[in-house]
Amino acid sequence: MDDVARRGPATLHDVAREAGVSYATASRALNGSARNVRPENAERVQAAADRLGYAPNLPAQAIARGSTSTVALVVSDVDDPYFSEIAGGVIDAAEDAGLIVTMAVADRSPGLELQIVRALRGHRPRAILVAGSRIDGAGTRASLVEELEAYRLAGGRVAIVSQPDLPFPTLAIDNFGGARSLAVALAARGYRRFAIVHAEEAIRTSHERRAGFLAGLADAGLPTGSVATVQADFTRAGGHAAAARLAALAREGVEAAFVVNDVMAIGAMTGLREAGLVPGPDLAVAGFDDIDAAAHVHPALTSVRVPLRAIGRHAVTMALSGRDSGTVDIPVEVVLRASTPAR
Repeated sequence: MDDVARRGPATLHDVAREAGVSYATASRALNGSARNVRPENAERVQAAADRLGYAPNLPAQAIARGSTSTVALVVSDVDDPYFSEIAGGVIDAAEDAGLIVTMAVADRSPGLELQIVRALRGHRPRAILVAGSRIDGAGTRASLVEELEAYRLAGGRVAIVSQPDLPFPTLAIDNFGGARSLAVALAARGYRRFAIVHAEEAIRTSHERRAGFLAGLADAGLPTGSVATVQADFTRAGGHAAAARLAALAREGVEAAFVVNDVMAIGAMTGLREAGLVPGPDLAVAGFDDIDAAAHVHPALTSVRVPLRAIGRHAVTMALSGRDSGTVDIPVEVVLRASTPAR
């Protein structure tokens, strides 16, 4: 062992010599393929590696296994708790499977998302998970499918958290149905005049939630043609910027605002207070996703609960199962809180 220390870091040849086995046996035992290695030999190799302080060659492991021991998660926004909660579930499930999670942020850019996936193929993760709304008209769909399919044909696994648009295993959140149920619940609380704060129409999550809310108002027998709409960025800052218009609408008689995600809704509530209005009594506010912060802002935010952490866990297990395609619909639940008091 002293000779090894003088030469530098231990090599796989050193481990094989220390364990009294062939180089091939040591390689199979440590680099990802323990088949045809007797258990006693595998134990001797691992013990020798520990004694020598051997650090495995990760590229060699990737070649031996056909992939590394990582799961790559591509998200749209690192600052949005929606994605951080999904990431938490991914990390939980990956740890259970003995894998490490790496995360990349596409910044809601389909072009950057494609570049990231293309780069990840070279790193050969065990699985690639893509989470984020599909964006219409981006022009990258065919190339993204091609990259993911090539990765999968090389032995990789794929799962998508988004709309059921790509030909890979997909976890699809019921955006339309959740917003529809929310509208019916708010109508039952006595609200009759509404505004919707939404993102640009190309973002499918926003479009589905807006369309679902209008459908719910129609189900409740309320007119939809007079519903005011405010477009803003799909961020907390976007919701905050929309608050000035919401304050004006509240003074014109609008009673409740549906904001298509919670971070936008929380930003809007801050802006309303700055405009001299009290969220809830002066203008009811409801969001969507039920991130952790929704229950802790003041007033607590009415929302549509999405099981975000469970979705992250499910995405990992779905990918590792080897499933080729198919959609799992994720149910959601309306949670009424103080930001939409009964009228």
